[in-house]
Amino acid sequence: MSDDVVERGSDRVLSRTEASTAVEGIGWRYLLGALSTTVAVGSLQQALDVAAEAVAACGADADTHLAAVPRRDRVDLSLQTASVGQVTRRDVDLAQAVTEAMRAGGRDTLPRGSTRPVQTLEIAIDAMDIPAVRPFWRAVLAYTGEPGHDGPTDPIVDPLGVMPAVWFQQMDPPRQQRNRIHFDITVPHDEAEDRVAAALAAGGTLVSDARARAFWVLADPEGNEVCVCTWQDRD
Repeated sequence: MSDDVVERGSDRVLSRTEASTAVEGIGWRYLLGALSTTVAVGSLQQALDVAAEAVAACGADADTHLAAVPRRDRVDLSLQTASVGQVTRRDVDLAQAVTEAMRAGGRDTLPRGSTRPVQTLEIAIDAMDIPAVRPFWRAVLAYTGEPGHDGPTDPIVDPLGVMPAVWFQQMDPPRQQRNRIHFDITVPHDEAEDRVAAALAAGGTLVSDARARAFWVLADPEGNEVCVCTWQDRD
């Protein structure tokens, strides 16, 4: 990608709605402060080649915006402005550039790969005193705060971007009959209802859809909870 394409962008942080709308037509999806897509390949060597093409498309911005994970059947790509931990207009420009580079090579950027759609996992810990428990989890997991968000109640993240983020939900009063840790699986907004239906068909229970489309609360047959989340209805 030429430098002038990057320069037309800006560092303005986009709302969830803006970010999602800007890239939906080019095969990317907005997930938890990042743009995500996948490119199907037939071998690990092809995956490495695709990752290299994505890096080249992003040019000098690759190190501060792009993450690429090559696998034998696909390459998972994400874009986020690392300095702020959010999506900016520049990330949208880079997503367009990567998509164009893939199409030039006869490949597509798709929200659904060969094995599953793009998605992001978070672990939520319900706590009475978040500032008291957060340092423990930060230390035991060797996590850090997010860029610009490292207060006593903020989420913590893997500095290598491999393991799931952990966030803390204020609980008051104590609920002894409720699990204190639950999973949040964030999926593309156009995937969520199918995912909820599949989970219910597999024996799950709908605990609450009061906050849908932001999230649905489900439980397994023993009452362990998971939230199926999207970006919608959060701005």
